[in-house]
Amino acid sequence: MLDPLADVRSPQDPACDVYLTGTVFLDVIFTGLDSAPVRGTESWARGMGSSPGGVANMATALARLGLRTSLSAAFGDDVYGTFCWEELSQGEGVDLSLSRTVPGWHSPVTVSMAYEGERTMVSHGHQAPPPAAALSATPPPARAAVASLTPGAPQEWVARAARGGSLVFADVGWDETGRWDLATLPDLRHCEAFLPNAEEAMRYTGTACPRAAARALAEHVPLAVVTLGAEGACAADGRTGETAEVPGVPVEVLDPTGAGDVFVAGFVMASLARWPLARRLAFAGLAASLSVQHFGGSLSAPGWPEIAAWCHRVHSCPALDPAVGCRYAFLRALLADRERPLPLRRAVPTIGFPRP
Repeated sequence: MLDPLADVRSPQDPACDVYLTGTVFLDVIFTGLDSAPVRGTESWARGMGSSPGGVANMATALARLGLRTSLSAAFGDDVYGTFCWEELSQGEGVDLSLSRTVPGWHSPVTVSMAYEGERTMVSHGHQAPPPAAALSATPPPARAAVASLTPGAPQEWVARAARGGSLVFADVGWDETGRWDLATLPDLRHCEAFLPNAEEAMRYTGTACPRAAARALAEHVPLAVVTLGAEGACAADGRTGETAEVPGVPVEVLDPTGAGDVFVAGFVMASLARWPLARRLAFAGLAASLSVQHFGGSLSAPGWPEIAAWCHRVHSCPALDPAVGCRYAFLRALLADRERPLPLRRAVPTIGFPRP
């Protein structure tokens, strides 16, 4: 696999590139629905897939980009939990040495229905028992850590990761309280970068546009990145004052599940590779765009062969927008020996299918 950090690695680096923790779900995804389900009727989907979800979306996206990824999570000892563990450890090469199987705990499950470029989800699960003493929340040495901030719920491991030298990249969940107060996100002070979507960013800053929101957030965190969905992303660097904005890559959307996680993974990788800000935004947006063309949150994440195939198509087809090819010309040298794509595994209709 291509190592995107080969040029910046040294013998003193930690063995782990990225650490993350959270809840793993089994995702069951229905696609090809003509509209949202209607009460009292039966809807038939033209497509279906099953894959690990939740924090597994991020872990898979990071691993597929060549980052050495460590995940700390609880897994049920049911068939669903076994399936998710094997997909992540054997299929994706995610390090699960800090994870554990919980006897008698059934895996959380999410059913996602994709239609009209949007999705509706129904989830079920129970709180996992607290980890044993040997599996504490102390993160391992790592170049970076990815956190999902929750308003009013600080996570001690975030501060420990930052003190240990990890660059912390964070997104945020919807503020159910309606306060939208940055003071409810105390972990933000430990973060290198904050990556909310446009609606979240504007609510937290009281601004009327995403660009202004990015500049306002950059007063609280070194790097603020605001995602704009299909329109791309914008960012502001609080250290240098630099700003950047990159449009999205137009694609046909099959299932947007996990696209935000793929964006964050792409931005983390590009940041660790020390790319310029505009290139980081462009790469993250490309990775997210490629992911929505397949169903399944984790198994839709693109790897380098798929990114190489897209670049080859863009640079060899004169009918395509030349501005797009120019924007991503920096990838050609990195992918020079990866012009022929290899197939990636995608979400399968049932967890009963054996691994090929």
